[in-house]
Order: sequence, then C-alpha cells, then structure tokens
Amino acid sequence: MTKESNNTLNEEVEVHTNEQVELTDEEVETVFAEEENSTEESTAVDYAAEIQALTSKLEEADNRYLRLQADFDNFRRRTRLDIEAGEKYKAQKLVTELLPVLDNFERGLKVGADNEQTKTLLQGMEMVYRSLVDALKKEGVEPIEAVGKEFDPNFHQAVMQGEDENFGSNIVTDEFQKGYMLKDRLIRPSMVKVNQ
Repeated sequence: MTKESNNTLNEEVEVHTNEQVELTDEEVETVFAEEENSTEESTAVDYAAEIQALTSKLEEADNRYLRLQADFDNFRRRTRLDIEAGEKYKAQKLVTELLPVLDNFERGLKVGADNEQTKTLLQGMEMVYRSLVDALKKEGVEPIEAVGKEFDPNFHQAVMQGEDENFGSNIVTDEFQKGYMLKDRLIRPSMVKVNQ
C-alpha cells in the first residue's frame, strides 16, 4: 500500500467515526426491547435451574423423611413385639430352674412305701408336687407327651434305640426325662428311647 492510499483510508475512517448516527424512536425501542428480552431469557433460564435444584432437594428431603418414618414404625413394632414376648415368656427362667425340682419330686414319688410314716411322707410330697405342677400350668407350662407317639426331633431327644414288638418303627417306647413347653416355646425336649 502506498503512503497516499493509506492517508485516504485514514481520512475516511475519521469521517465515519466523527459522524453522529441518529436513530429513530422505533429503532431505540427495538434495541432496548432486544436487550430486555435477552435479559429476561437469561433470568428465566436461571429461575428454571434454581427451581430444578430446589425440586430435587425437596424430593430428597421427602425421601429421607419417609425412610425415617418407616424406620420409626419398624422400631415401634419391634419394641411392641419384644414387650409382648417378654410378657408371654416372663416365667421361662423360673420354669427352667424348677424343672429339676419336678424331676426330683417324680423320682421321690416312685419310691415304694413299706410303712405308715413313709406313706404319709409320700402323700405330703405328692400334694406339694401337684401344687407345683398346677402353678406351672397356670403360667402355661405343659409336659410333652412322648411314650407311644412318633419320634419328633423338635420335641424329643433320642438317647437310645431299641426293638419292641409292641411298638411300630420310629415310635417312642420309653421316656427317661419329661420334656416341657412354655406356651408355644420348647423349654426342654423329652429324653426318650425310640423303637427301630
């Protein structure tokens, strides 16, 4: 480019920059409206994003609340069941400790009486034994029937096997120690002899 053409170009740029552009009212309103629309659009996008974020936080809080409520309901149910079980089986420890006493009474009552004093003593023991059994029955303690019944490993503990023609296969022939139930819970299985 020559020096002369460069000067001409600079003069034209100066003329255009010094010219004042006059806009009509309509053109001014259009420019302001475009700026306002672009501002509103960016604000609307910001609001939509904020609404989306708040909605997700609310859903998360609702889910946490529902889980907490379900956990509390489960806790209340477990506590109620524990209390009911505690009430239902409150005598279990005492019953477990009294079973050897019952066994000793039964062994003592099997002794034959040869004189009047022994008979009187056995009658007294039998009365105490019956009172103890009645008190345990009131608490829900029941003996497990064994002799003549089919062997059930849930209620019987086989300590011997034998052959007896009077009983069928897998039938309990003898009971060495009584088993007991407390309501619907096994306290002690019966020790039995089972026919082959």
